[in-house]
Amino acid sequence: MTELLEATGIMLPAREDMAPGAVLLRGRALVLEADILSALASVTAAAPFRHMTTPGGYVMSAAMTNCGAAGWVTDRTGYRYAAVDPETGQPWPAMPESFRRLANEAAADAGYAGFMPDSCLINRYLPGARLSLHQDKDERDFTQPIVSVSLGLPATFQFGGRRRADPVARYPLRHGDIAVWGGPSRLFHHGVLAIKEGGHARLGRQRINLTFRAAL
Repeated sequence: MTELLEATGIMLPAREDMAPGAVLLRGRALVLEADILSALASVTAAAPFRHMTTPGGYVMSAAMTNCGAAGWVTDRTGYRYAAVDPETGQPWPAMPESFRRLANEAAADAGYAGFMPDSCLINRYLPGARLSLHQDKDERDFTQPIVSVSLGLPATFQFGGRRRADPVARYPLRHGDIAVWGGPSRLFHHGVLAIKEGGHARLGRQRINLTFRAAL
């Protein structure tokens, strides 16, 4: 198996099965890194990051924005996909072609050929921010996978099972890693532990996560 040498000196597999239908592709996004980071800057300039509120009134520690035909939003009325940015009343920025290409190719590498996302949720984590265990279940078609791209600061990804109480495995994520899950693991719980203090050469003191979905 091909190995990927991390800056820490730890050897990690370039491809790792997390569960049936769930794959971790280490460094897979680096082939399009320059295009992805340039497109990211354009998207977030048009639709800036903001801290959304859950239906229960909790302000999420990760800041969010979206691009594509629909964006995932949360407020006191619930979780949903919306065609317009509720802060501006304007459509979300179009999904950049580099984003779509990366998601499509990574999904194919993981066994999900033909994936064409129509939504990309973009999360920004500063040190201390986290994302509790949850399921991605606001989409209409659960036959389509989730493609999650990690950029910037390292993170610890938690991947559990269909029930919240199921055992949870932890996986280190680095800049350029992509997690893909679908099929039997499509509704598995997942989350991110609190981001540790640090800095990244290209993105500074933050972690950016791109989550691609077929939402509509």
